[in-house]
Amino acid sequence: MAVDLDLLRELTETSGAPGHEERVRDVVRAHLPDDVDDVRTDAMGNLVATVEGSQNPDFEVLVPAHMDEIGFIVKHVHDDGFVQVDTLGGWDPRILRAERATVHTDSGDIPGVIGSPPPHIEDNPYTRDRDEIRDVFIDLGLPAEEVEDHVQVGDTVTLSQNLEPVGDLVTAKALDNRVSVYAMLKAAQRTSPDVTVHWVATTQEEVGLRGAEALGADVDPDLVLNLDTTVANDIPQFVYEEDYVTELGEGAAVKFKDGVVIPNPKVVDHLLDVADRQQVAHQREVLTAGGTDTGPLQRSHGATPVGAISTPTRYLHTPVEAVHADDVDQVVDLTAAFVTSLDGSEDFTL
Repeated sequence: MAVDLDLLRELTETSGAPGHEERVRDVVRAHLPDDVDDVRTDAMGNLVATVEGSQNPDFEVLVPAHMDEIGFIVKHVHDDGFVQVDTLGGWDPRILRAERATVHTDSGDIPGVIGSPPPHIEDNPYTRDRDEIRDVFIDLGLPAEEVEDHVQVGDTVTLSQNLEPVGDLVTAKALDNRVSVYAMLKAAQRTSPDVTVHWVATTQEEVGLRGAEALGADVDPDLVLNLDTTVANDIPQFVYEEDYVTELGEGAAVKFKDGVVIPNPKVVDHLLDVADRQQVAHQREVLTAGGTDTGPLQRSHGATPVGAISTPTRYLHTPVEAVHADDVDQVVDLTAAFVTSLDGSEDFTL
């Protein structure tokens, strides 16, 4: 397994709910390559690391990967010490029973659990027919007065899960989208671009692509290559084969469509050509729902040519997201090869 598990573990096990990505941002900053010419952040928390092009610095390429993870925000602390939350990002409430969570407070992190009534009381009249987020309560195991002293409305919450290799796969929380942040960092370490490249860790993607939209006001790229995860539904649970979207182990995914973007066809062709020439395993992605930062960056400064490389991921938006180690390597390879292939003479107008 060629994946740098230490770096991927550090990225995934570091908490950073939307709007509160500061810990992840510090990890990204610590692993930037030495040849970065400028590092800056903005009021949304986006981190931009710029490498000036050695041959054509006026041609600017933006390579973003969002660093936030889906999480929660405290909306009420009950008199009995239980903490009630609202969502930051898209959760399926059915998966949240019997999970471990961490409440991030001004005085430190507090571990807790999201409990579930035991089957012995399945006939409890207060149990709903379907799970709802409003029924998510976090038990911190502390006296009510101690909870009230430390936990406040507005504190963020993330689920707790360690990274684990599982056969050829790696499973962890927050692989969406820390695996792409990992790929961005690794690609940045391997390239000495002819053109100027902005390696960017964006914020608040999971709550409406907000960081990337704001970033577009500060950076005016000639080309965008977004990195994110995508669905791999290749599991034996009543999923039709045409709904797999991607399959683990089949390589990096080149995006043709998602719910908010149709990438520039010339950029897509260039990606496919680079993948073929460099013998990078790849597959084609058509995602019928859901969106990525590729969308807002396509039109922040009018028409901007965009492309996207995705890491196929099983069990998205759960604490056990899973990727294939080979696919992760191929995403790094394709990202680095694409950036290296650019000399600034490319014309992506249609």
